[in-house]
Amino acid sequence: MNFDFITSSHLAYIMGLSPNFVIIFVITAVVSWLVSHTLKRRFNEYSQISVRYTGAQIAEIMLRENGINDVQVISTPGKLTDHYDPKTRTVNLSESVYAMNTIAAAAVAAHECGHAIQHQKAYMWLTMRSKMVPAVQFAGTTLNIIMIAGMFGAAVFHTPIFLYIWVDLFALTTLFAFVTLPVEFDASKRALVWLGKSGVSSSMDHRKAENALFWAAMTYVVAALGSLAMLLYYVSMLLGRREE
Repeated sequence: MNFDFITSSHLAYIMGLSPNFVIIFVITAVVSWLVSHTLKRRFNEYSQISVRYTGAQIAEIMLRENGINDVQVISTPGKLTDHYDPKTRTVNLSESVYAMNTIAAAAVAAHECGHAIQHQKAYMWLTMRSKMVPAVQFAGTTLNIIMIAGMFGAAVFHTPIFLYIWVDLFALTTLFAFVTLPVEFDASKRALVWLGKSGVSSSMDHRKAENALFWAAMTYVVAALGSLAMLLYYVSMLLGRREE
């Protein structure tokens, strides 16, 4: 198979220097900004609505009521740094969520506990996502190196092998983004069900918690769709160049 058609200029073109790439990038960036802006606005608004318990108390009560006694609720520095760590069995809440008694803090805390419940119940998508983490971390740290190697290989050795490796690694990160979606939506569903039963918030505030978690989930949807669009673009460019 002859790959002499791939030069450094071809590789640069394939890797994104084209009008189509710019269009995809701009659309993804704009949509991502709109979703992120809406999310921040909603959380700022819902951070003004008080509930009976702080985020830390919400997390502790939810875990206890779900029979989870080996997960610790801790405060972590930063903003929007909330996450559940299955390795250390900790629900990590950002400082504002941990200490504040607002509907926004309650929604976030309950969502992260939703992940702890998933872990306890061996939720299929969370298990799959956890198994993918090492490979995705490797892909994330090597993508730029592989890109440089691809440019060098195309220019000097006239081979696209590194470019194919790069696309494969990018495909892995895209798959990871999509596997994350059911994990996040299910955690929000578990959070909202528990919040509704717990009586922590009124029916009106419950709808606001649902809205906050909806926009948080949309950030993952936009990221996944943007990654898929980029992947399809790179694959189509590779296939198109092979046919030249």
